[in-house]
Amino acid sequence: MADSIPLLVAFDLDDTLAPSKSAIDPRIGDLLVALAERVEVAIISGGQLAQFTAQVVDRLPDASSEARARLHLLPTCGTQYYRLSDDDVVTVYKRSLTDDQKARALAAVEGEARRLGLWESETWGDILEDRGSQITFSALGQQAPVPAKMAWDPTGEKKNALRAAVAALLPDLEVRSGGSTSVDITEQGIDKAYGMRQLAEQTGIDLDDMLFVGDRLDPEGNDYPVLAMGVRCHAVDGWEDTVAYLEQLIPTLPVRV
Repeated sequence: MADSIPLLVAFDLDDTLAPSKSAIDPRIGDLLVALAERVEVAIISGGQLAQFTAQVVDRLPDASSEARARLHLLPTCGTQYYRLSDDDVVTVYKRSLTDDQKARALAAVEGEARRLGLWESETWGDILEDRGSQITFSALGQQAPVPAKMAWDPTGEKKNALRAAVAALLPDLEVRSGGSTSVDITEQGIDKAYGMRQLAEQTGIDLDDMLFVGDRLDPEGNDYPVLAMGVRCHAVDGWEDTVAYLEQLIPTLPVRV
């Protein structure tokens, strides 16, 4: 498996394809299209569809119908699944938490953030967000600038303490660390490994024929479940590292007609 040519390459979004909540660089856009001319390409993240659209889809260069059809979008770790047509984003499926689950998740994460002193008064946008299939806490708000987010919790101690406290109150739900300042709450068993299994089911491509690229493949990272399930992975440290890797990988893959 290690030396085989992948049939599908999946990516984390923030800090793998782009800085957190930021648009992709034109080089990433060009490389994603070049990759989609050769293999299926997927993006799996805890973010919602609007984030995928603003950061990636709206920034892609012109691509053939065939290349666009090979792009798979899996927001909220695969609880939502979309494909691209020539001029639209097409829904494959979209799951949602129940109203009761959402209400309990919102109350628990706000209550524990306040108790732990992690409810900030100066923020950029909403701290709490209902993403349908996921409730997300962002300590500094959804639109916080990258430098502020990186400085808030460089060791991950704050975020991990909040995750543990909320998880204790919501044993029927999955509570995990998300991005640099976020905690995500979903149904149990929902993580990026779930998204990869959905990709296998929807595309018919075996997990052994997939490659995942992410920046948080360490045991505490939100990309780690993909590595733990045995999918071939490549670790990067920022989008520039992804550019360098794809510039090496793409020439080894045959162009599809």
